[in-house]
Amino acid sequence: MKMTNLKLTASAWALMATTALAGNDAITLGMVLEPPNLDPTGGAAAAIDEVVYANIFEGLTRFGPDGAVLPALASDWSISEDGLIYTFTLRDGVTFHDGTTMDAEDVVFSLDRARAEDSTNAQKALFAGIESVTAVSPTSVAVKLSAPNGNFPFNMAWGDAVIVAPESVETAATAPVGTGPFTFVEWAKGDHVTMARNDAYWGDAPALAKATFKFISDPNAAFAAMMAGDIDAFPNFPAPETLAQFEADPRFNVIVGSTEGETILSTNNAAEHLDDIRVRKAIAHAIDRQAIIDGAMFGYGTPIGTHFAPHNPDYMDLTGNSAYDPELSRQILKDAGKEGITLRLMLPPPAYARRGGEIIAAQLRDVGINTEISNLEWAQWIEQVFKGKDFDLTIVSHTEPADINIYARPDYYFQYDRGEFQELNDILSVTSDPAQRAILLAEMQQIIAEDYVNGYLFQLAKTGVANAKINGLWENAPTQANDLTGVSWSE
Repeated sequence: MKMTNLKLTASAWALMATTALAGNDAITLGMVLEPPNLDPTGGAAAAIDEVVYANIFEGLTRFGPDGAVLPALASDWSISEDGLIYTFTLRDGVTFHDGTTMDAEDVVFSLDRARAEDSTNAQKALFAGIESVTAVSPTSVAVKLSAPNGNFPFNMAWGDAVIVAPESVETAATAPVGTGPFTFVEWAKGDHVTMARNDAYWGDAPALAKATFKFISDPNAAFAAMMAGDIDAFPNFPAPETLAQFEADPRFNVIVGSTEGETILSTNNAAEHLDDIRVRKAIAHAIDRQAIIDGAMFGYGTPIGTHFAPHNPDYMDLTGNSAYDPELSRQILKDAGKEGITLRLMLPPPAYARRGGEIIAAQLRDVGINTEISNLEWAQWIEQVFKGKDFDLTIVSHTEPADINIYARPDYYFQYDRGEFQELNDILSVTSDPAQRAILLAEMQQIIAEDYVNGYLFQLAKTGVANAKINGLWENAPTQANDLTGVSWSE
């Protein structure tokens, strides 16, 4: 039976938010995209985690600002000699924001829910190797795997693996209840999400009493809001062409780092024309990556030739495999009898997609491929492209960490199906030796590059702008998050 502490009403939370001290106790952050919902266990959009990860929701483990896997709701864990059983020790005295106790039963519920047959979790593969989850005691959970997986604590650090409670999960999409250092206050759709400091938090109390995430998709409006002081920080600033102006202004800090965001020309490998590797190869050689980086990102971004982050020690530079060669593209299309084909290019709202899409359309037109561009809002993109697979080409940054395993899912939205790659991924999932993993990852990177599964463009840079008095914002983005736990204002 779960124990319940005194609960605060919604009106009390709202009062707490409105009476939170301004200035050194409050922060307003800008975000380009509004999340479609606030449940990280039931949605694929990066914007969900950007609001709730480490702020409202927590998992057994978590990512630190350097990408390290750290303890979170689990203070530590042990692994059986055969590598099949992970036993997690839970922190004692943790409560959800509604006052209910967080214990082993909630971990069992969360992991079983994520791996259930009818699960809507966007990263269901993270839980596929779980055979059973057992509550050993209120503060101890044993997870039995079907095969050894040295990467399991890493998997549990994803936003998709946060711990939720059966009492509140049904409203998580609109009124999330977690265990984190901030509690949900309100969501004014189309405008902002507000959260307040959780005074009952089990860990160190955050310096901030209130945080507001303001949604501003237009680059010009984002610039104006920063200059006017309406926004205190914009961790992923959408107008990189203005960064030099901020750098010259002592009121601001420009924060440039790296992300896990492989920005790709996603390709529907099951669509007409695109199920032919010759067409995909022609597209790859028609792309001038540097022109896209310069034109869409104003020089910020690192060219990539496969789906892997350049800052990862196992990265292979395969850009030469798809080097810009429009004459080769024209010849390939001619030999394949595919000259003059028309493809649908669906573009979500981010500037890298809208600006980059126009540049890529011109590059494809130059080699004899026509495009019909459709600008989609984020919710429409999720439904039509990601879920419905009703597209030919699209541009998106895959910001999940170390996610090359998505190419082992034939039903994933770009519908790539190669048994050899799937077998390598299966071997990788049970391999813990770093040298062996590097060999497997190298082969996997080469396979998808040589199959021209997608057009690999660039690694998304993290270009942020913040008030110069703000400390503790992440420079790099090892996961899609705006972690406020260490953010404070200077005196």
